Amino acid sequence: MHIVALLATYNEQRFVAACIEHLIAQGVDVYLIDNDSTDQTVAIASAYRGRGVIGVEHLPRHGMYSWRRILERKAHLAATLDADWFMHTDADEIRLPPHSGRSLAQAIAAVDAQGYNAVNFLEFTFIPTQEAPDHDHGDFQRTMRSYYPFLPHFPHRLNAWKRQPHPVDLASSGGHQVAFPGLRMAPESFRMRHYLYLSVPHAILKYVRKTYDPAEVEAGWHRARASLRPELIRLPSRAKLRHYITDDQLDSSNPRTRHFLFDEDWARLQELSQA
Repeated sequence: MHIVALLATYNEQRFVAACIEHLIAQGVDVYLIDNDSTDQTVAIASAYRGRGVIGVEHLPRHGMYSWRRILERKAHLAATLDADWFMHTDADEIRLPPHSGRSLAQAIAAVDAQGYNAVNFLEFTFIPTQEAPDHDHGDFQRTMRSYYPFLPHFPHRLNAWKRQPHPVDLASSGGHQVAFPGLRMAPESFRMRHYLYLSVPHAILKYVRKTYDPAEVEAGWHRARASLRPELIRLPSRAKLRHYITDDQLDSSNPRTRHFLFDEDWARLQELSQA
């Protein structure tokens, strides 16, 4: 079975090698859509051509982050690339099977054999803490071990799917839920480690310094990110989070419905505006 991860990037040199190497080890090929990176992202990804990376293309940014264009491009690729399954993923994500002992590709093949054609992922969000604020280095997966389960609604990350005879819809949900006629979601969710940001300076670079498509913000996308202010960013204490031991011990109980970064920043912004 041929599975392709559709990976869009913009200045992801911190994450892209770890993401690609993990997917390859899990039996998944990678097609990269680069959105005008100015760092080493493309060079790093291109080094894996012929050994897991099956394509690298350029999607012009035109001075702003237009998420809909990226998602529509991914949907088009899913209708044209030669693969059995596709997965919409980002560079700061580590996609995992529901249990260790089999690869991601083997777990998807088992789902396919049972007659299902889409997979949801439970998200576990890893962030720095007051006690350990800086993980902006290549060994972040080993050092940044504080996390929280994140589930604003279910399914939240229904974005791996079997190839369909007609184009799927990724854009309507902002990439969170693929849609197509006859969708049959596997009853058991897979897992995903999401490394949201590695330090406060990295959060500022990743979210505050980004220019968002104003039409998307007006439509309700990116609002928390677009309103993020660096002076209001605070890291939670380690005591508010859970400690990562192994993938099989990730705890999905009592998930948060808003990310710490945007939830607490938004609350402080509201308090200041009302003072």
